[in-house]
Amino acid sequence: MDFTKKFSLEGKVALVTGASYGIGFAIATAYAEAGATIVFNDIKEELVEKGIASYKELGIDAHGYVCDVTNEEQVNTMVAQIEKEVGVIDILVNNAGIIKRIPMCEMSAAEFRQVIDVDLNAPFIVSKAVIPAMIKKGHGKIINICSMMSELGRETVSAYAAAKGGLKMLTKNIASEYGEFNIQCNGIGPGYIATPQTAPLRERQEDGSRHPFDQFIIAKTPAARWGEASDLAGPAVFLASEASDFVNGHVLYVDGGILAYIGKQPQ
Repeated sequence: MDFTKKFSLEGKVALVTGASYGIGFAIATAYAEAGATIVFNDIKEELVEKGIASYKELGIDAHGYVCDVTNEEQVNTMVAQIEKEVGVIDILVNNAGIIKRIPMCEMSAAEFRQVIDVDLNAPFIVSKAVIPAMIKKGHGKIINICSMMSELGRETVSAYAAAKGGLKMLTKNIASEYGEFNIQCNGIGPGYIATPQTAPLRERQEDGSRHPFDQFIIAKTPAARWGEASDLAGPAVFLASEASDFVNGHVLYVDGGILAYIGKQPQ
């Protein structure tokens, strides 16, 4: 038997939320290269159209839907539409997310709730919508995009860390509750990835030097660089494929070694 076939996604339907660009787009592109049919959503029509155009440039015929993943009614309607127009969802990647970098005591409760809603409640809502059909089909893969903030804290990201810590535990609970139905739920915890969302943290200063946070991340990462969205492709395909059928409730950190590293001793 050709062992590489275990990593094939041929014939699978993969829904990647918020995949018009960035990490979600990179993961969906990798899935398409592995043979999957790609479905994605975004909250605005213009973002969906932009995403479809970006996929077409790569020769990928993706299916895009406008949907607010925090709205249970919209999500249920979208999933039913996907099942009718494309097929039952075999792979779900809960990628859609936001971050608000605000000191905790300056953050309003409404701002905190918004981050929790998008980063934690939405994965619950979308997972709940796809699990029944996965049970009927006899298999399914759910991949939650967690974070190093699922394990660590840092100033200004209280809501994000709370949401991603909760998402880690939701991942474990979905695995616990639905593993017997041959559904695997795992997480990917990206390190600091060079995306439009993190671009402000990598801007060069007026004197040409690195942004202080950029310097901090390079010093804390054994790989001595920011990750690229493409660095997530291999782990994402593995967790979506038959090769990971006995991997459940795990969070795979793709962080260049940050979580393993205590840092250099001051000179």
